[in-house]
Amino acid sequence: MLTRLEQAQQQWGGSSNLIDNWLTERQDVLVNYCRLAGLPPFDKTDRALPKSSDIQAFCQVLVDYISAGHFEVFDQIVNKCKENGPQSLALAQRIYPLISRSTDMALTFNDKYADLNEDTELEGFDASLSALGQFLEERFDLEDQLIEALYKTSA
Repeated sequence: MLTRLEQAQQQWGGSSNLIDNWLTERQDVLVNYCRLAGLPPFDKTDRALPKSSDIQAFCQVLVDYISAGHFEVFDQIVNKCKENGPQSLALAQRIYPLISRSTDMALTFNDKYADLNEDTELEGFDASLSALGQFLEERFDLEDQLIEALYKTSA
């Protein structure tokens, strides 16, 4: 996922402050996700579950990213796709509902884990985090397709 993010930043970086900020927020989500999951470069050696404060920080970054997409970025992309022509708009209209699935998953994860304390049992956390990671990977791919539609013009 990080490699694809770097590719997206190289391809579309600098073309729009809105997209640049959104991709930076995506990077924050990915870094925090890797930290929680114990993925490189944050390999865990003790196999312990993360601290509740780390989970809460991740949930905040995740909700900020999801919110930015829905309340700032998507509307502007769809409006620009309208200007680019019917094919671009059709792609945006097809992709947007698919992205909503990952939004629901992210919000469910947040609702379950955002208000933890140190004594909370984290039964099923690893499975929830893994499922969220799969949804995020799908979401990032769909978002990249939306961004690409933004920069394509009809012939």
